[in-house]
Amino acid sequence: MPNLFEPLRLRSLQLAHRVLVSPMCQYSCQDGFATDWHLVHLGGRAVGGAALVFTEATAVTAEGRISPQDLGIYDDRHVEALARIVRFVQGQGAAAGIQLAHAGRKASTRRPWDGGGAIAPAEGGWEPLGPTGVPFADNYPVPRELTAADLAAVVAAFRNAALRARAAGFDVVEIHAAHGYLIHAFLSPLVNTRADEYGGSYDGRVRLCLEVAGAIRSVWPEQLPVFVRLSCSDWLEGGWDVEQSIELARRLRDRGVDLVDCSSGGAVPDVKIPAGPGYQVPFAERIRREAGIATGAIGLITGAAQADTIVRTGQADCVLLARELLRHPYWPLHAARELGVVLPWPPQYVRAAPPGTPARQPPAGRSIV
Repeated sequence: MPNLFEPLRLRSLQLAHRVLVSPMCQYSCQDGFATDWHLVHLGGRAVGGAALVFTEATAVTAEGRISPQDLGIYDDRHVEALARIVRFVQGQGAAAGIQLAHAGRKASTRRPWDGGGAIAPAEGGWEPLGPTGVPFADNYPVPRELTAADLAAVVAAFRNAALRARAAGFDVVEIHAAHGYLIHAFLSPLVNTRADEYGGSYDGRVRLCLEVAGAIRSVWPEQLPVFVRLSCSDWLEGGWDVEQSIELARRLRDRGVDLVDCSSGGAVPDVKIPAGPGYQVPFAERIRREAGIATGAIGLITGAAQADTIVRTGQADCVLLARELLRHPYWPLHAARELGVVLPWPPQYVRAAPPGTPARQPPAGRSIV
């Protein structure tokens, strides 16, 4: 098996190694536009040596934002600011990824540090959309149930967002089908109680996810990869689980998806999740083995040896770090040194690097072949 700092090839994109930056909401936009905060936040992780840097969940429609401050890609005018970030990230030798998302019934809420919960229309909120008219929780807004025509428009929005993402220069798109947002809400039998072709049976519940994947793959360049983030378990009896995730991963693989990013939870509130170091890694291991698709492991991965073991033992093809990279933006550079690998540092920082560290020569960490 490869180790953590060996290259990872997905279609024609070769990543320098297997430490990726997980999407992390920043709630720092106005009208969906990326700002200097995003340039510094995402660019800083590229400077820190990550092989692939993902944006936060990026809304494909205005009503698909979690909060009014979410990043968006639902307007052609959003492309320019995103392209600036992509150029900087790629200039550091990293690949640039974007997570395309629709918040569904968890939309129109206050950002976390403003207390969360519903925002009234008079304060800038809007009517969210969901599989049914049932809200996520008592303090969330009541959604409007999506019709079949609405769902066709959602699929088209994902497709158009992928076209804009490529216009901005992104190397990877990831479909957000986790954490209780729109696609996951359709997957979960705890949420999706519809009786039409988008509900009821397993085939009905996975229909939206597969349609979105097919629409994006139809316009995304053949040589570039598509990821899907799944919540592999609702952590509640009768909910979405790993066995259903494995079958969906097989179907996604057959539609041209290249990697499943394995998370969990978020469909319903007040669920007890047995969180601990690497607690979601078994999902990545099973999907990789049983669905025959590359996987990414996430969730409380903090140590170099821990991350390396996940890759070396075939539990996943890569790791995606989130909070650890907020605490330590240069984690990849130091983790590599801990494991006996020397990654090049930015030439501006080499004076602070251990003796013998080479200067980075972009785009050494990213190539399309």
